[in-house]
This record gives sequence, structure tokens and C-alpha cells, in this order.
Amino acid sequence: MLEKKKTTERLQSFTTLSSKPIERLYTPEHLKDFNPKKDLGEAGEFPFTRGAYPNMYRGRLWTMRQFAGFGTAADTNQRFHYLLSQGQTGLSTAFHFPTLMGVDSDNPRARGEVGVCGVAIDSLKDMEILFKGIPLEKISTSMTINTPAPILLSMYLEVAAQQGADQKKLNGTVQNDVLKDFIAQKTWIYPPAPAMRLCTDLFEYCMTDVPKWHPTSISGYHIREAGSTAAQELAFTLRDGIEYVDYCVKKRGMKVDEFGPKLSFFFNAHNDFFEEIAKYRAARRLWARTMKERFGATNPEAMRIKFHTQTAGCSLTAQQPMNNVVRTTIQALAGVLGGTQSLHTNSLDETLALPTEESVRIALRTQQIIAHESGVTNTVDPFGGSYFVETLTNEMEKEAEAYFRKIDEMGGMVRAIELGYPQREIIEASYRFQKQVETKEKIIVGMNDFTVDKESPLEILKVSPEVEQKQIQFTREVRARRNQKAVAAALTDLKETAKGTKNLIPAIRIAAREYATLGEMIDSMKEVFGVYRDPGHY
Repeated sequence: MLEKKKTTERLQSFTTLSSKPIERLYTPEHLKDFNPKKDLGEAGEFPFTRGAYPNMYRGRLWTMRQFAGFGTAADTNQRFHYLLSQGQTGLSTAFHFPTLMGVDSDNPRARGEVGVCGVAIDSLKDMEILFKGIPLEKISTSMTINTPAPILLSMYLEVAAQQGADQKKLNGTVQNDVLKDFIAQKTWIYPPAPAMRLCTDLFEYCMTDVPKWHPTSISGYHIREAGSTAAQELAFTLRDGIEYVDYCVKKRGMKVDEFGPKLSFFFNAHNDFFEEIAKYRAARRLWARTMKERFGATNPEAMRIKFHTQTAGCSLTAQQPMNNVVRTTIQALAGVLGGTQSLHTNSLDETLALPTEESVRIALRTQQIIAHESGVTNTVDPFGGSYFVETLTNEMEKEAEAYFRKIDEMGGMVRAIELGYPQREIIEASYRFQKQVETKEKIIVGMNDFTVDKESPLEILKVSPEVEQKQIQFTREVRARRNQKAVAAALTDLKETAKGTKNLIPAIRIAAREYATLGEMIDSMKEVFGVYRDPGHY
């Protein structure tokens, strides 16, 4: 036998982005207990490891859904029409921070934030302008909104009704994931119990009244952006999903085989190419097994996870921003090879400002080139059977299951959040990665290595300060023109409904129809629900 030649390696150790050790070579020995029939199966069949559908992109490409929103509703409507003209196949709406927090644009708390990080939506009148000229019965719309999701969807449904659309044919998603807000995004309003009530009210309403709509997009994206590892993103996202299913089954008596198919998920696509692919494959398998074994689902559609993917905003650098095109391409490719159903690619300038038309077009073209020129859509799950990828998938699943057990022992995700557990786990992971960047254990090209002394300034989109005054004036005019008695009656009814146990969505729709503002509706429910205070465990 020939003696193995010793070789010098350039690093003392090799790890994933999440600091998991990577071996030099993966062989059949790493998959001794691997059962292809049990752990892989066929694409489109339990446990869905190889893909949600049998033909995947040979049958239909993913939905290309660029996140868009800035300034007034009219500004964003113009961007929507531009993106659709460039080949985008679905809409994705970014709301400004005041809307996320349930605050109207003329509230002092909104000062300096109006239209800056998304579109300003204060009333039904804004929603009418936002979707002007867009046939809602024919387009799939995603709205990234959480606690105020029932209000925004109610406004959307009212616009659809004005268009004469059949709401039973409307297709789209609201994020409506408040648990993620408590864990990572921090845009909470109400305490967990009433927040969960609002979530499940919307689940219940959509099942009967808007059956094609996905009433939640359970989001790991913000968990990863807050600094989690890939496995933490997977674990906390799916465990949030378990919590929602628990609430629907135990508190509402809903049937998992009926509402399970309407759940959707939202994952991050970070820089570690193989780790991300393994994460998506593990997500499909783990969710399928969870729905079948934990909840007794028998409907394959209730076990089939469907998810949107967005490339990692936290990976983008202000330094040498053109490098972000390469990062986004790698991340998008991982999302496609991991089998996503929908994809947003970040623009090169998004770490500096809202994207310009040119940069958002490049981001969309990135998806189109992957779809039509790369060849990766020609076969399903091309990395299936790879010793490395299958090992990573198995390890990712096991780590997520360990988190499940810890959270179950605490009494569920709501209790774990109250104890600050997932928040602390994410903070520790984020701190560890930051130290690795500072010591150059992890290289960020153009930021902590391969830097340049002088860079040419990048032309960026700037939201004029005049937008704020324009939106404030518009909102006040809407208030002045509406039927004040009808608004007051609708808000009173909303508050009274909040005191009981009836589904809140019909009362919210009436208030929206009368042009009650977002902030007025949120405040009416605050009088009953109160507001959430961070427990300060971390």
C-alpha cells in the first residue's frame, strides 16, 4: 500500500459560514446509515427532500418577485409597473417602518421615516393608488407585513372588490409572522397572546373567504439577518411554524390537512453555497416528517413545504458595491438549486439605499440568466446523492431537531421567546461571526481584505424630504373627506370585537372600507390588547 503523501493546507481548519467543520473529503463512510428510499424518495413525494414537485423547474420556473416599495403609493405603483414590464412574474411589497409598526405617517413617531425604507400606506386610499392599473385577480402579490397584516390584507381585498375581482380567485401571501418579530425583526405591537389571536383570525378567515391566499409566510429571513446560523434559521423558523399549527389545531379546532397546504415559508440565501442548499433540502424533509408524525397529517399537500427565498441583505457591503452582484448571483443559485418556489434577488446598492431602476433590473436579470442560460433548471435536485450535500443535509436536520426538543421542554415557542432563549442564541452566533470577521478568520472581500483606497461614488436613489410632507397632507385630506360617523362606529365595533372572541377580520374590513387609517385601527385594538414590552432577558 502506498503511503499517503502529506499535503499542506492553506488554513488550519475549514468551516461553513455557520462555523461547522468541513472535512477534506466526503465518502460513502459519511452516509453509512443513509437510506435513499426513506431519506430522499422521489421529488414531489414524501419526504420531499429532492423537491416540492416532481418536475420542479422543468414544469414551471420559480416566481420572480422583486421586493419593491418606497415613497408614496404612486411612486411604488410606478416601480411595480416597471418591474412587470421587465418580466417580473409576481409583486412583492415593502412597507415603510411606520406601517410595519402600525403608525400613520402624520404621527410624530413616524418623523424622518416616511417612505424611506418602503412605501407609506395609511389608508385604503393609498392602497387604491398602490395597485392602480394592476389586475389583482391575475397577479400574485406578496406583502411583507406582520402585526398589521389583517389590516393591509383587508385594504387589498377592498381594492380587489372595487376592481370587480372574485376574492376566491386572489392569489398571494401576507407575512403575518409575529413570532419572528419577537425573535428577530422587533417590529412588535401587541403582546404574544393577542398577536397570535390576530394571526390565527387571519388563517381562519382566509381558509373560507380567500381560499387561494397564503395567510402567513413564516420567516427565517429576518432571523438570519439578525445573525443566526443556518441551522438556527431553519430550527426557529420551523418551530415557529409548529407553534402556529398548534394554535390552529388546539385553540381553533382547525384541521391540519385543510389549512396545512396554505402555510408558506420564507428563507434567507446566504453566501455559503452548499450549506444553503442543504438547509432547503433539510427544511422540506423535516417539515414533512413533523406534519406527518407530530400532527398526524395525511394530506401530502399539508406536508409539502413551499417557500420564498431572498438573497442575504446582511451579506452586502457598502465597500466595492459592484461585488454585491456576484454575491447575489451565488446566493440566488443556491436558492434555485435548493428548490425554492419564489425568489427575490437583492440589488447591488441596497446596503446604501433603496435600489435604483438600473440596479433592480440587474438583480432581476440575474434570476433570468440563471433560469434561461445556466442550465441548472434542466434537472431536479442535481446535488442529490452527493456525499457532501447529503451529509450537510443530515447534520442540519439533526441540529434543528435538537432545538425543537429544547423549545418543547420550555413549553413552546411563545414561552421560549418570553424567556429570551432564541434571542440569546442568535446574539451569541452573531457575536461569534463578528469576531471572526474582525480577526480575518472569515474574509469579506472588499471590507476586511482586498480593499481599495478610493472608490467612485455610486449613484443611489434618494427619497426627498418632501415625500413626508406630501404623505402627511394626503392622509389628513383623506380623514377630512370621509364619513366621520361611519368611521367612529366602525372603530368602536372593532374595539368591542377585540374584547370578545369573534374573528376580527370582518370588523377590520368594515373599518378599512370606511377609510379608517391603519394607526386608528391599531390604536383601537391597543386599548384592549395593550402593548408588548421587551422582557430584557438578553
